[in-house]
Amino acid sequence: MKTTILTTILSITSFLAFSQITITDINLLEVGDVIYLADDENTIVNIGSSGQNQTWDFSSLQTMDNWNMQVVDPVITPFDQLYPNANLCIIDDGDFIYCNKSSSGINILGIGDSVAQQAVTLIPLPLSYSASYTDGPILAIDSLIGGPMVNILLTSQGLSASLLTFGAAHVADSLSIQLEMITDFEVDAEGILDLPIGSFDALRVRVERTTTPNINVYCVDTNGGNYSGWYPLSFGGGSETESLYHWYSDNVYSRFTLAEVYLDSLGNPEAGVSFLTNAINSVDHLEIDYINIFPVPATYNITITSESNDEVNTVLSDINGREVKRFDFINSTTLNLSDLDKGTYILKLKTAKGELVKKLILE
Repeated sequence: MKTTILTTILSITSFLAFSQITITDINLLEVGDVIYLADDENTIVNIGSSGQNQTWDFSSLQTMDNWNMQVVDPVITPFDQLYPNANLCIIDDGDFIYCNKSSSGINILGIGDSVAQQAVTLIPLPLSYSASYTDGPILAIDSLIGGPMVNILLTSQGLSASLLTFGAAHVADSLSIQLEMITDFEVDAEGILDLPIGSFDALRVRVERTTTPNINVYCVDTNGGNYSGWYPLSFGGGSETESLYHWYSDNVYSRFTLAEVYLDSLGNPEAGVSFLTNAINSVDHLEIDYINIFPVPATYNITITSESNDEVNTVLSDINGREVKRFDFINSTTLNLSDLDKGTYILKLKTAKGELVKKLILE
């Protein structure tokens, strides 16, 4: 009887010592977040094994490159009208990544003016140890290209309609590009991840993404038309699979991937790790009423006012990310826009308290 009671107590103690992590939509990406990331291109980390109570020591990673991603409301971005279902936009190195976040996951709807045929799952939710999900098969790209661009693309690969059809057809008329994608997510480990900025309770998610291209060229037989039709075109062959690990945490200072490691064809980690460098907190949020811009839309001038006495560093870019103006101010400034073409611009404002991105329409 004593042995039974002791065994029970030890079992309960072991259970209490380890509490499972669950990641939901509340723990990830909100409008106003600024996520700071870095790359260590040389280090190969020890990814350990699957299971619970793991420890991953990435504390010696070195920053070789760093950047940030801003999460903004799609309505302030240049392509928002193409994405009626988007409730988040991630600005990453000039790219506008439109997403829909819900309790079941974060899905990518498209990048810039390239709208995905079907939404692609970035993160399935909720995440907990031993959970698994499959996204797909989905048709991520379904495009039809016509005109002179078809021959330009074929020529760049050393091809022509005659070569492609073994002389049966003679003119390349259209190019059909489809990309099918299947992604498997498996939460295979749980434990503590040590980064240079600190330690996090974390889940490890193995991601395997298989993409299958299907490219066909419509070629015209100018000698009677008997051999006109679609002909398959292969750039490098069939399906490709990439494997990687992501680590996520329910820590309030983590709003996105803690670390990302790609695997080689044998399942071993490749050199290079992307990782979180600065925790997310309220200092990275600027409320909409913190800075005022008027008039909107603008004509020749805009006025920007700030309710604080902090210096505001401002960059105005066109929708392709090219910088057109840069200036600093405190409290308020009036900007002359008479030298700019009419259209949509992106205004990025940065203070010691955070960053703000706003869309500016010049009429």
